[in-house]
Amino acid sequence: MNAATMKAMVFEEPGRALVYQDVAVPVPSDGQVLIRVLACGICRTDLHVLDGELPGPKLPLIPGHEIIGTVAAVGAGVEGIRIGDIVGVPWLGYTCGKCRYCKKGRENLCENAKFTGYTMDGGYAEYTVAYAQYCFRLSDQYHNPASAPLLCAGLIGFRSYHMIDAAAKNIGMYGFGAAAHILIQIAKAQNKKVFAFTRDGDVKSQSFARDLGAFWVGGSSDIPPEKLDASIIFAPAGELIPKALQDTDWGGTVICGGIHMSEIPAFSYDLLWEERVLRSVANLTRQDGLDFFDLLKSITVHTQTELFPLSQANEAIARLRNGLVKGAAVLVMDTK
Repeated sequence: MNAATMKAMVFEEPGRALVYQDVAVPVPSDGQVLIRVLACGICRTDLHVLDGELPGPKLPLIPGHEIIGTVAAVGAGVEGIRIGDIVGVPWLGYTCGKCRYCKKGRENLCENAKFTGYTMDGGYAEYTVAYAQYCFRLSDQYHNPASAPLLCAGLIGFRSYHMIDAAAKNIGMYGFGAAAHILIQIAKAQNKKVFAFTRDGDVKSQSFARDLGAFWVGGSSDIPPEKLDASIIFAPAGELIPKALQDTDWGGTVICGGIHMSEIPAFSYDLLWEERVLRSVANLTRQDGLDFFDLLKSITVHTQTELFPLSQANEAIARLRNGLVKGAAVLVMDTK
């Protein structure tokens, strides 16, 4: 790599593997910073982008939105972030501040939003640019690859969890991957009983959930021994919605924590009746990030990661797709 180019994994069209190639190092525009990427997590949302399940990505695209790195340069007008600062870059990359949702304080629903690794280039590269106002300044303790999953798996898990009544005791988690393995540690610290649902027969994930302190572990088709006060569905499987409603007690809440889900089958009204609530989570806000990292000052969370060099992104994606990753997959860079 010379001073003007960097290594990146580039997405050219759905159904094709990412291409490892030299591309130009981006230049920060007004309000942006150039970030030297230390690590970037691989999120299940990335799979939805690569598979064409999320429409209209920037093409060609550098994916990735769970970024940890250091600021290498700043554009005009940047305040509060300096060269050398450690930052985290999440999915929400930009909002307009002017649309009806932004004006109501719901920037996660911004009509003109841009998203890292989807409509903006992301972190599967040695460098990336991001809008400074949408980066989180982090302390030295987060300058490591294990922190990368916190920027989406952690944040979306936290936003989903925050939608649950604080009095809820029995919490179900359907799909025990990157987000659930972070969230269970928070729930346990708050004296919740976690019921972990995995793919039927996924002994490895079930053992992982037990190791992290799940009160009960089973397959997605199993009936838990107690009714749930609330549950979060992380798996992109629409058939889990009626199953989760069935497992949930009267007045309970089922949260859909993913950005994409397969078709939801028809189900009888009695599963929703008795004031059960079904709702989705869309993106995140910057306040979610501030609240999440503030919470982590009092709760210690350890991420379980498998590290891969940038050039092996396709292999890492395949392992994630096939359920072979314990915890989260993370790409690490070498910009020496």
